Amino acid sequence: MAIDRERIINELSKLDVKGDHTGLINGFGVFIQQLPAMIWTMFSERLTRAVPEDLLETAEWLLVDAAHECGYHTGYGIITSEEWKAVVEPMIENAPEDILHGAFAVFSAWGWAKAVIQELVPGEKMVIRADDYYEADVVEYGQSGKMSAYTLTGVAAAFMDLAYGGNYDPTGVTGLNTFMGKQTKGIECGDEYGEIVVTRA
Repeated sequence: MAIDRERIINELSKLDVKGDHTGLINGFGVFIQQLPAMIWTMFSERLTRAVPEDLLETAEWLLVDAAHECGYHTGYGIITSEEWKAVVEPMIENAPEDILHGAFAVFSAWGWAKAVIQELVPGEKMVIRADDYYEADVVEYGQSGKMSAYTLTGVAAAFMDLAYGGNYDPTGVTGLNTFMGKQTKGIECGDEYGEIVVTRA
């Protein structure tokens, strides 16, 4: 594999990213905001603990779906950005597989998750191992007792959409949701690491 994960993390973690007077950062074709990860983590945890048991699966699906859509559009912005072209693109020898490995290195560099591809069956399946991610540390509640890596689950599926779901569609009508993610292990549940399995929808 030509992708030098450590180099990507080292180079991109040095970038000084600042928001405008409203706190928004115009980057990667979208507006993003730099907020503590705990804000999202506590929002999702409180939401899933507040809904009745018969609505829990729906609430969790909505959280994963929000991350899936965000990951699709932001992911496309990342792999077409000047930063990507300067640091990652010269390493790519085998597309789209090297692009996927590079995307997860970027994901790690910017603190979203320490995630790597453990298994990849091109166009069919991907298994992600994460030694840290947003929802791994639910401080207020201790161990969650339920799989809660909604961000990583949605984004992992989105990256597979970008790699194997056809041309990027800014409307999300095609390409988006050609893959689905399922969390199979969770640090928040007491497992050693988090695991996401992505397969065709």
